Amino acid sequence: MFRAIGECVVLKNRLYQADSLKPQQTNPVLTSGSIVGHMIRLSIPASIGMIFNTLYNLTDIWFAGYLGSDALAGLSIASSVFFLLLCIGIGLQAGTSAMIAPGAGRGETHEIKGWLNNVSGMAIGFSIISILLGIVAARPLVVLLGAEAHIAPLALEYLWVTLAGSIGFTLSFGAAGALIALGDTKSNRNALAIGFVANFALNPLFTFGFGLGVSGIALATVVIKLGTAAYLLRVLAKRLNINIKPAFDWSRWQVLLKQVLPASFNMLTIVLGGFITVALIGQFGSNHVAGYTIGLRLEQVFLLPALGLNSAVMAIAGQNMGAGKSARVAEAYQKSLLIGLAMAVVCIPIMYFLSPLMVGLFTDSQSIKHTGVTYLRIDTLAFYAYVVLFQSVAVLQAMQKPMFPMYLGIARQLVIPTAINYVLIILWDYPMVSMFYTIVIVVMISAVVAYFYTKREIARLRSA
Repeated sequence: MFRAIGECVVLKNRLYQADSLKPQQTNPVLTSGSIVGHMIRLSIPASIGMIFNTLYNLTDIWFAGYLGSDALAGLSIASSVFFLLLCIGIGLQAGTSAMIAPGAGRGETHEIKGWLNNVSGMAIGFSIISILLGIVAARPLVVLLGAEAHIAPLALEYLWVTLAGSIGFTLSFGAAGALIALGDTKSNRNALAIGFVANFALNPLFTFGFGLGVSGIALATVVIKLGTAAYLLRVLAKRLNINIKPAFDWSRWQVLLKQVLPASFNMLTIVLGGFITVALIGQFGSNHVAGYTIGLRLEQVFLLPALGLNSAVMAIAGQNMGAGKSARVAEAYQKSLLIGLAMAVVCIPIMYFLSPLMVGLFTDSQSIKHTGVTYLRIDTLAFYAYVVLFQSVAVLQAMQKPMFPMYLGIARQLVIPTAINYVLIILWDYPMVSMFYTIVIVVMISAVVAYFYTKREIARLRSA
């Protein structure tokens, strides 16, 4: 009898050892069930998180204003330079989602862990590169953006602190991308909400309590981003029951960079395109620049739900592509466009009819208000086109095809509008409003091109 018991114990141990050699599994959450339900569940927290992020940035501006106009100008210029690092972070988030979602769709924790470790290593690498580039290029960039002699030191003061703590930014972007790929947008929303509240406490403490000035605003952001990164990585480790350690596997890095760099460059084209547009509008006076900037910020607020939907679509499409369920990828794209159409039906009348009231909240100047209202009303023509572009890019990135969005971004943000507006404004002396119509027409044409290209790529996926 004892011999039989012993054999049973040995057999049980062998079965346990064999089972431990199998890849760990994680339950995919987006490869079954209602796609619309998944979109609503994921997009609402993602959109709320973006609202908190917007409010966070406004908080920094608010406290900088208490330091004086010079500090506010320095922070504005430094933020423009630092946005170059954020482009890398946003690209890392998109690339991380693209690589992790397919493994999540197959339920392969072991595969996900491999990518997470290398994402952490890449985040550290990007941080080091950012610091080195900052040492070389920060001062020239600040001067290039028009910082006067008494403003440049304040801008650089902010930049040195944020660059020194850039690891918090890159790690939090990577961790957020991984959680989105796993179907979790609530954790990042929570981190952004807590960060917004913490900013209200840390900004006055560091800036005025410790007398750090502009450096205090930067230090508060660095502390919060480091805390955000630690929290999100802890959520990932607990969710997957793994330990995350930075890895530097060049073969994986090459694959990851093929997703990260095009997404980063696509984001960079938006920044550069914005600079060029502002420069051209500046030909008509600073009031028009102010009006356009207010209108643009309000437009971005209205587009936040579509951007939240973008996160949901990328996760759903990526997981289902990994699971081999191409029909659900196609369904996710079509239903995202229908949900986006519903958003447009609600938002367009508000943008058009309430634009005078909304712009009036920011200024009493009639000329500024007129430009802002004009931009918002013209831009309603392109609202749904933006939605189509966002969802098309999300699906293509989920399918690990980031090159077309990058090429389209270069054409849409830089080449075409710059060429047309230069001819219209500089050579032919057309009125400023012609620039707004150019933006709308280019966006609408780009949306049509993106739609048909995405449909073709989905059809290829289904026939493969």
